[in-house]
Amino acid sequence: MGEKYTRSEYIDAHQRAEVAAERARPLWRAEWPTWLLIVAIYGGWLLTLANWRALGAVPATLLMIWWCAWYMSLQHELIHGHPTPWPWVNRLFGYAPLAIWYPYRLYRDSHLAHHVDSHLTMPALDTESQYICPREWAGMSRPVRLVYWFNKTFWGRVLVGPALAIGGTVFEAVRQPWRGDWRYVPMWLAHIAMVAALLWWISSAFGVPAWWYLLAISYPAQSLAMVRSYHEHRPAQDHKQRIVLNEAGWFFRLLFLNNNLHLVHHDLPSLPWYLLPRVYRARRDTYNARSGGFHVDGYGELMRRYGFTAIDAPVHPLMNDHALENRAAHV
Repeated sequence: MGEKYTRSEYIDAHQRAEVAAERARPLWRAEWPTWLLIVAIYGGWLLTLANWRALGAVPATLLMIWWCAWYMSLQHELIHGHPTPWPWVNRLFGYAPLAIWYPYRLYRDSHLAHHVDSHLTMPALDTESQYICPREWAGMSRPVRLVYWFNKTFWGRVLVGPALAIGGTVFEAVRQPWRGDWRYVPMWLAHIAMVAALLWWISSAFGVPAWWYLLAISYPAQSLAMVRSYHEHRPAQDHKQRIVLNEAGWFFRLLFLNNNLHLVHHDLPSLPWYLLPRVYRARRDTYNARSGGFHVDGYGELMRRYGFTAIDAPVHPLMNDHALENRAAHV
């Protein structure tokens, strides 16, 4: 669970008491909204496949993109200890590779490591950093640099962001055993076997080709999921000012399970998704001051302002390679 990697921080004693009171309420203990979410995602995914021909390829594909992207948000919730207090039970609901690209264990380990807030945004330390070390940047060719600049635009993140993330993950998966680290090889072999079985079943049972599921469903679902992380963190001296508060509309709030209120999630990583807005509203002004004004009025604002304009540079502006190496040596 998240508490293994980071200590929950409260704005004040009142918030600590409020969260303690929420923990005692049946809504938290029973977690029925998350149980309903599990049923909706798995049921919707299966029903869409079962009615593929009746729905038509385009509507069914759009629905499948939603289910797979929503499933990734569910996996995030499962990782943080919901809906049961037993991690092995939660893992059962997120282990299926419906979104294809990442093994559940890999996502769990890298995401929980990301919750060390003092490391946020720093390459080589933050497992979800979108920034590059100066030394790595210096060794890149001009075409590769242009791709990373494009990735810093909203539509660039949607189009090439998944390819960069997936490519980086596959590269690391190959490099680790090449360097003698075989810890994750069984995980990858099991994941590849499950993906192969899933794609075969979808093709044979519902007539959806494997290549279509990969390229027309799973990749766009990853693109949709990456909208949330586009401007989720920024470099700042105060690590709490590195975390966004995005007051998104209902569509993205539902898709991302309110994780757009990202500072609240980092403060209280065990808080269920359906309680994040309530905690935020009770301390809205204080939270926005805590974030250093890192506030966004929905993803439409990001789309309009940074559709084809880089939001910042790919190279981290506050850290040099020497500092990163010293920090990494002490982790």
